[in-house]
Amino acid sequence: MKAVRFHEYGGIDVLRVEEVPRPAAGPGQVLVEVRAAGIQPGEVMIRAGARHGRWPATFPSGQGSDLAGVVVETGAQVRGFAVGDEVLGFTHDRASHAEFVVAEDVNVVSRPEGLPWDVAGSLYVAGTTAYATVFAVDPGPAETVVVSGAAGGVGSLAVQLARRRGATVIGLASERNHGWLKDRGVTPVAYGEGVAERIRQAAGGSVDAFIDTFGDGYVDLAVELGVRPERINTIRDWQAAARVGARTYGEGAAACAVVVGELARLAARGELEVPIARTYPLEQVRDAYRELEQGHTHGKIVLHP
Repeated sequence: MKAVRFHEYGGIDVLRVEEVPRPAAGPGQVLVEVRAAGIQPGEVMIRAGARHGRWPATFPSGQGSDLAGVVVETGAQVRGFAVGDEVLGFTHDRASHAEFVVAEDVNVVSRPEGLPWDVAGSLYVAGTTAYATVFAVDPGPAETVVVSGAAGGVGSLAVQLARRRGATVIGLASERNHGWLKDRGVTPVAYGEGVAERIRQAAGGSVDAFIDTFGDGYVDLAVELGVRPERINTIRDWQAAARVGARTYGEGAAACAVVVGELARLAARGELEVPIARTYPLEQVRDAYRELEQGHTHGKIVLHP
């Protein structure tokens, strides 16, 4: 089968699409023929070696956690799935950017009717991360929460989940994404110089919680706005979080099929929109990451093996 590999840390140029042995499903596992697999900013940092201390790579390394596809083989003791079932979920083995991937049966759920493949294949990391960030700051109906990177893969879901709780949501994003945010009941604010004052004006009072999906000083901005550290959550700036006592709930805090299934059902019913920025064939994985690393994508970028 074809699969994405890199043999050393580095930039986009270390990514290759190679012929590798097709895996087999072991006990409690299913082999999935992949229809769609999302890509993540975290994978950029792992491939570059910037997260070696936390998530070291063993070479040659594969890539990819998110997956959606059709079960083509089941191992012994698998419960609830059979060959031909359409599923979505995840793997912790950095292996979904491939034509076939093995997944634990407890890490996949059935694809709800009507859920597009691209959404199904890009829901796990962004969805569970957004779920965890909202859970971490716990915004209520009478509260105001600010989300940085509000139009990105995680931020676009976090603003919707926070709105479902009844909170007033202020989304930091470039002006080209302000219309999308407004249409979903979010108050858009442009980032950049003077952002603190713009947030105060938009809030019309105090800010109760802050979700940072971008890094780059937003934890300190939240403190400047008077948000208590336990109501600040960042998925990018762990050093700042440690310094001020903020939270760092991310995908790992909600990494289970139960959450993925809940998000999938919401998306299938049209109650949670998962924006798809663009799709690429597996062979163009370098182009996909080149677009991702520009940092201005609205929604998810998805690979099609």
